[in-house]
Amino acid sequence: MLIIVTKISIFVVYKNAESMNICRKMSELIAGKMYKGKAIVLIGARQVGKTTLLKDCLTGMEGVLWMNGDNLEIRTLMESITIERLRSMIGNNRVVVIDEAQRIADIGLKGKLITDNFPEVQLILTGSSLLDLANKVNEPLTGRKWEYKLFPMSFAELTAHHGMIQEMMKLPTRLVYGCYPDVVCNLGSEREILNNLTESYLYKDVLVWERIKRPDKIVRLLQALAYQVGSEVSTNELSRMVELDRATVEKYINLLEQAQVIFRLGAFSRNLRSEIKSSRKIYFYDNGIRNALIGNLSDISVRADIGALWENYMVSELIKKNAYNLKYAQSYFWRTTQQQEIDYLEECDGKLKAYEFKWSPTKKAKISKTFLSAYPNTEVVTVNKENYIDVLA
Repeated sequence: MLIIVTKISIFVVYKNAESMNICRKMSELIAGKMYKGKAIVLIGARQVGKTTLLKDCLTGMEGVLWMNGDNLEIRTLMESITIERLRSMIGNNRVVVIDEAQRIADIGLKGKLITDNFPEVQLILTGSSLLDLANKVNEPLTGRKWEYKLFPMSFAELTAHHGMIQEMMKLPTRLVYGCYPDVVCNLGSEREILNNLTESYLYKDVLVWERIKRPDKIVRLLQALAYQVGSEVSTNELSRMVELDRATVEKYINLLEQAQVIFRLGAFSRNLRSEIKSSRKIYFYDNGIRNALIGNLSDISVRADIGALWENYMVSELIKKNAYNLKYAQSYFWRTTQQQEIDYLEECDGKLKAYEFKWSPTKKAKISKTFLSAYPNTEVVTVNKENYIDVLA
């Protein structure tokens, strides 16, 4: 039986983080899966805290073998691996951790060898992207793994540490700089960290793996997507803007989504002819990454794109919240050919919940009568900077 639990976020420990505590729920979840005859797979973008989480979970435990797939010697050692060589490598260790496992050729098959032949050993694999690791382990480790996906920090995690009032006061900062652990924990260095992190995202995790020859094109594509947050995205229009053919634009968008830079929302449609069915919106998992890409980290008080920032923040936080609480909701937006729209829509267990995002509490949302008539039992929530804690808490 294959059991996959995805999209669980964590609160990580950093030496300069003023004794921030790791998320107990995640630590307990991993601890509960140890020695159950399955590999544990942690997938998440760089710097979301995978290694820190594991070190916290395994602190004080004897017999832990750590290997890093970024290390050429480790990759070479694992190239033509046999059961006997594995036995020699593992020795008396009871836990084998392979960081950046996607760098190791045929890691899925090698993970299967360890899981099948060393039942007393717990194998843990981490990877900084879905690009390689998920594809390499899915088939070989079918029925043999527990899989978790890690996010940048969520509102709930930050509130648990700072307290509700203090975290509310930090909302303007979150909208601009985002919620990566290193950004949150190093006040005053946000710009430098985001610029370095953005380069790591683009050039190490995307460009290198796919051997993309024109990195400037994918950067231009990301910038174009950043400016269109909250709007429907046209592949043809993007193709003209970045001077790439449509198929290549589609490929790059898929690549960036797998690398957990962006995510897509499809259009919801059920009853009406006028409903848009094939369009999509694209959001960034982190506001700070979005803002660094367009070179705008100015304060929200002087920004013309506060509406886009607010929508991107709320949609990404709702995605995290659902994932963190194992709520398997489908996420959409809704629009008609007459430009009637709903910003964000969730469907869970046959029930619909609609959200409109307005930064200003005085700005009233106009909920489409067409939508309410077509879907009369939908709960509708307007979210602004004063009531958002009721939605995210």
